[in-house]
Amino acid sequence: MIDEHLFAYRAAMQRSFDDLGTPLSDVTFVVLDLETTGGSPSANAITEIGALKFRGGECVGTFQTLVNPGVRLPREIVYLTGITEAMVGPAPIIEAVLPTFVEFIGDSVIVGHNVRFDLGFLRENLKRMGYRPLANRFVDTCSLARRLVRDEVPNCKLGTLARHFRTSADPCHRAFDDAAATAEVLHSLLERATGLGVLALDDLLALPTTAAHPQVAKLRWVAGLPRKPGVYLFKDGAGRVLYVGKASDLRRRVRSYFSSDDRRKIGPLLREAQSIDHIVCVNDLEASVLEVRLIHEHIPRFNRQVKVWKKYRYVKLSLGERFPRLSVVRTTRSGDGALYVGPLASTAMAKLVTDAIETVVPLRRCMARLGAATPLREGSCASAQLGASTCPCAGEIDEPDYRVLALRAAHALHHDPNEVLDLLRLRMARMADRQRFEEAAEVRERAATLARITARSARIEAVVLAGRLEVELVTGGGAIIDSGRLVTTWAGAEPAPGLPFERAAFQLPLAADEVDEVACVAAWLEARAGSIRIRHTDQGLAHPARRPQRYEPAVADRSRGPVDASAA
Repeated sequence: MIDEHLFAYRAAMQRSFDDLGTPLSDVTFVVLDLETTGGSPSANAITEIGALKFRGGECVGTFQTLVNPGVRLPREIVYLTGITEAMVGPAPIIEAVLPTFVEFIGDSVIVGHNVRFDLGFLRENLKRMGYRPLANRFVDTCSLARRLVRDEVPNCKLGTLARHFRTSADPCHRAFDDAAATAEVLHSLLERATGLGVLALDDLLALPTTAAHPQVAKLRWVAGLPRKPGVYLFKDGAGRVLYVGKASDLRRRVRSYFSSDDRRKIGPLLREAQSIDHIVCVNDLEASVLEVRLIHEHIPRFNRQVKVWKKYRYVKLSLGERFPRLSVVRTTRSGDGALYVGPLASTAMAKLVTDAIETVVPLRRCMARLGAATPLREGSCASAQLGASTCPCAGEIDEPDYRVLALRAAHALHHDPNEVLDLLRLRMARMADRQRFEEAAEVRERAATLARITARSARIEAVVLAGRLEVELVTGGGAIIDSGRLVTTWAGAEPAPGLPFERAAFQLPLAADEVDEVACVAAWLEARAGSIRIRHTDQGLAHPARRPQRYEPAVADRSRGPVDASAA
């Protein structure tokens, strides 16, 4: 008989709440209480179990039994509970009771007053009997009361709450009576919670921490949000957008602002916010792209990306002049013949890239523009005298030979950086052999930045150069992308017929606001490389065959992300 109960118990534990958004009216609760010989689950034993099962506010089952603890009852326990040796002597032992009780619980949500005490005894006995631990979700009515009615009662003891809510059951330190009183307290607390928008199981489970938030009154916003992917916008009283975010589950993500999200900006954001809007998206790709577009459109002051985007810089190789050089610039210029890489997260990062190239490719460092009639200077510049660069302005190298250097730098930035990275690795090893470890670390940082940036640029350019790209997921749905710009996504078998492009296609070099969208698309394609099928592409979609070398440990690999970690 015990084996049958154990089988049913294990089968129940294999079930889980796949959808925590289940309405509370559809959730089955088991409200329980235990009486014990003391407060230690490992040293004391259970003397009585009482429980009631509810669904939709209706009691659908009860469980009540005394348990023979196998030890003498302490005098204070007899005095407190009224349970005597004569009462528990003929009762079954816990080994005979527990399998039936866990079958009664099944996959219900467990409820109790200070429920962790009761769960501790159940888990300890299950462990001792060789059973798997309870995996059920649980709700503590004491914690709920502290959040919902703490200002109305002197304390949150069960007896106090029972009197406050005028329950018909009177808690008296007997398991079934206490469980019945707890059930009435639970239903009274649920009525209070619905005023805060708590309508589903996940809302209830998060309430003990959520309701302590100083802006808890605004938690009502959550009730109107769907459990779908999309974008949400916090707005102030004048309708200005304060913050834009994306989520795979809009309701759950916004609710987290009132509980688990402890970023410093959250408090001021919620104080200023007076409303929240949302836009439902087909999938996470559409949500990511829409988030980027809305942030660029509204420039919300609580979005960190806005500050990061203002620091964006490009590395420019001025191939349009006789003796090209590297520089760090704010914007790109079309038609100047230059090669641009970026944008990068900051001037410092762009400088690391230029330093990485100039460490092994002796391009000129001077700022002068050298035309055909520019007179030669007398003597080499300082960097040339130190052997760090050539000096074409002093006539030390002619234009064809210098062009070889410039093309080597262009190849490293735009096609394959590994030749330059090999030279940097050798330089780093020489510095280490000479115990010049700080210099070796500087070279390593330059090489790592160059590798990451060129890998990122290659992924982004591959998407842009692919032209019109149509992909579908093996699980259904897909997307249409035009030169890096998302045109549409769909969840069904086919996209809508005759769908027009929303905006013009991107062209290289990308502007700062454009690269963020393409980075989202590139990251989505790479993350789902094994589960998508390309239905059409104008020019093909492929990365360079030889990947750049890596300079970070595998656990800290940042080269696979759509943007550099410091720009995230």
